Amino acid sequence: MANNTMQVELVSVERPIWSGEATAVYARTTEGEIGVLAGHAPLLGALAPGWLVRILHADGVEQRVAVHGGFLSVRADGVSVLAEMAENAEEIDVARARQALERLGNDTDEESVAARHRAMARLRAAGEQI
Repeated sequence: MANNTMQVELVSVERPIWSGEATAVYARTTEGEIGVLAGHAPLLGALAPGWLVRILHADGVEQRVAVHGGFLSVRADGVSVLAEMAENAEEIDVARARQALERLGNDTDEESVAARHRAMARLRAAGEQI
């Protein structure tokens, strides 16, 4: 590994999503937006609902992943993103996510709020405006 790269893995409860060398990881935790580069201080953060994780691979490719629940762990040897559910941008059905967001409206029950956050994360990962 070069000095400006780090080992990154993103896994969900269902399956591993990606593992490899990256130059940066960007995520929103409950404490705010974070960018992690090689050599970052260790930390553990809860992922904020309704957002995505962006991984800048060592070859320059940007991977966008909708994440639903979970944690970001930064260690001396790399970064782990442990999500309850995760979907790569190319797996997302944008029309379906948009319909879900519109259908849910402003319902405030716990299940509707969680479903709205999932739809928002999917749209953000797909590069859509919300």
